[in-house]
Amino acid sequence: MEALRYTVIKSKAQYDSYCALLEEILFSDRSAEREDEVELLTLLIGHYDAQQRESISEDPVTLIKALMQGHGLSQNDLAAIVNRSKGYVSEILNRKKALPKDVIRILSAHFKISQEALNRPYGLTMG
Repeated sequence: MEALRYTVIKSKAQYDSYCALLEEILFSDRSAEREDEVELLTLLIGHYDAQQRESISEDPVTLIKALMQGHGLSQNDLAAIVNRSKGYVSEILNRKKALPKDVIRILSAHFKISQEALNRPYGLTMG
């Protein structure tokens, strides 16, 4: 048996790729032959899903940082997405400024998450 070439899922792109591959295998005529591969992909996808659900319970800033990392986005990228300056985004990510409702709407639509995940209380730093 040859080694399977899968790793723990670390990004949304990798997750999407594994989901598409799993679907392709399941709907192929050879799915029974690839049972170990199906099982491994299912475990990896399930693990990533559980991590994402867990991160939604985190405060909004931590969640945004995790989403940025998962999608390979920089602060500049995030600033472009929300149509604000990099400095403004930096203040949000450093907990100096609260998330305004329009930014919550934009981010929830962009990352396809509920607005409630971003509309939670969290501590701001003074200074």
